[in-house]
Amino acid sequence: MRIAIFGQAAFGKDVLIGVAEAGHEIVGVYAPPAKGRPDPLAEESEARAIATFRYARFRKQGVAIPEIVDEYRALDAELNLLAYVTVILPDEIIQAPVHQSLCFHPSLLPRFRGGSAIPWQIIEGEKESGVTVFQPDAGVDTGPVLVQHGGVTIEASDNAASLYYDKLYPLGVRAMVEGVEAIANGSAVFRVQDESQASHQGLVNDAVARIDWSRPADALVRLIRGCDPAPGAHAQLEGTPVRLFGASLLPPAAEAEPGTVLAADGDALILAARGGRVRVAKLRVGDDKKQPAAESGVKPQQVFRESPEPL
Repeated sequence: MRIAIFGQAAFGKDVLIGVAEAGHEIVGVYAPPAKGRPDPLAEESEARAIATFRYARFRKQGVAIPEIVDEYRALDAELNLLAYVTVILPDEIIQAPVHQSLCFHPSLLPRFRGGSAIPWQIIEGEKESGVTVFQPDAGVDTGPVLVQHGGVTIEASDNAASLYYDKLYPLGVRAMVEGVEAIANGSAVFRVQDESQASHQGLVNDAVARIDWSRPADALVRLIRGCDPAPGAHAQLEGTPVRLFGASLLPPAAEAEPGTVLAADGDALILAARGGRVRVAKLRVGDDKKQPAAESGVKPQQVFRESPEPL
């Protein structure tokens, strides 16, 4: 099949490689504009002499940009693959190919729709995760499902990065290639999502990442893990904003005000919390770089407070 890929980063690159190795023709690749570090998808596409386009947006004032749509249609793609897309594509592109489009999502849809599915699964205490490949429609992650793989255990040691890179990423690449093969060989069967099981969460931003010390210790640990590495769950220490990383849960000990630094344990800090203690391995104090918590200068008996709004 003739395939156009919209995406970025290493995930987009590996989807390109997997689909190309399966014998399909990549007729065009759309990646974000060059900025800072080279984009792996764009690099791979250019190295293979594939037509590569780099746009920050495909719509202007809610309307598809005609020149981009015309340029895309000239590729005569039979299928689009959305591999880590963070911009909104117009229907004129999404629905144009004979097989329309396939999109990757890092959860077991219809649960955890939205752009921050991975952190929310950790924050909400989900025990199992997985990946979904679906056909986009007018809603947000609401289209019919083609491929779905579950059985991914979310461990107490997982943060958003480890859940994605170590577990969901490789499974997602495999699922995307499986979806392409199913369409190519005529075996594709799409399943309508069960709306009674649906959930949608907003983006995990600084408002979500704000630590509320009145919450139970296990909830605080999940918040810190879900916001690790970005945006970083945050609190305030003597007027200075601090972001916390590498959290784990310890059983309760002597009572203390939640947020109190109980001890520096080796390379970590131990913080009091409701119903338990929170072990924090790394901090970012103010605008400083992330560093081992025990090297941050934070001392026992100091107290972390809730951040003011906005941070």
